[in-house]
Amino acid sequence: MLGRRQIREKVVESLYAYYQNPIKLEAVEQNMFSEINKIYHLYIYTLNFLVGIKNLAEEQIEIGKHKYIKTAETENPNQKLVRNQILIQLEDNEERKNFSSKHSELVWDSNDPILVKTFQRIKAGKRYQDYMKDDQISFDDDQKFVGKLFLRYVAENSDLHDRFEEKEMSWADDLHISNSMVQKTIGFMKENETSHTLIKMLKDKEDEEFARKLLRSSLNNWEESEKKLQERLVNWELDRISLLDRIVLIAAISELDNFPLTASRIIINEYIDISKVYGTEKSNIFINGVLDKYSKDTKRV
Repeated sequence: MLGRRQIREKVVESLYAYYQNPIKLEAVEQNMFSEINKIYHLYIYTLNFLVGIKNLAEEQIEIGKHKYIKTAETENPNQKLVRNQILIQLEDNEERKNFSSKHSELVWDSNDPILVKTFQRIKAGKRYQDYMKDDQISFDDDQKFVGKLFLRYVAENSDLHDRFEEKEMSWADDLHISNSMVQKTIGFMKENETSHTLIKMLKDKEDEEFARKLLRSSLNNWEESEKKLQERLVNWELDRISLLDRIVLIAAISELDNFPLTASRIIINEYIDISKVYGTEKSNIFINGVLDKYSKDTKRV
């Protein structure tokens, strides 16, 4: 699910989009939640890639059985991968299946060149070969293998990432969130327990309200926040600040003003980290200085 840090990132992205193309607040809010929902599509698409690997392995076993010239391998194929307990749980997950049935564009064709190429790379790797040679079957080994397979051949797969970006441009920025969700999904699985529920994008109504309130307070108090920002600038004009740095500061000031139960240092640290993603090399230093001064001036603890 999205943590508060990722929610703040989505608010900053929405504020930036608004500044580029001002539209009604309701539309900005709707677009923000739409972008959040798109991450769930990426999450399912990535899980389906792992299921696609399993399906491709099964297809190749069946093809081998029907070859005219028989070998020991085709007559007695190694089925350890297709019997991997994690991959089976992912394949059987009802939420994944239901969502995929409504979004066929998220299902991988077994002839897809990226899927085929990735499977060939997996089979050529030492980790796969060692795993397949090991006669011992254990849930822990299956879980560790799929976890490492995901990190090596999915999370670091540049061809796959290009495909993601072709399908949805915003996925390039959301890939780290989706990858974290997939890792947690694999890690949460238990032996002999059917996996029914996947990770939700927003934990609860409280997170949804946090996103909505932060976005609305930032937009509704934009000019006032800019004045507060200008007052904290020493020998520096507001229009000399980069747009992204200004937006990060406005969101941070809005949160400091409207969310009194969250400690100021937590808020400041979150926006310093966000500035490292969206800003320049020195943005984090500048933003830390401005927000630290603002919190002290307002006696915000």
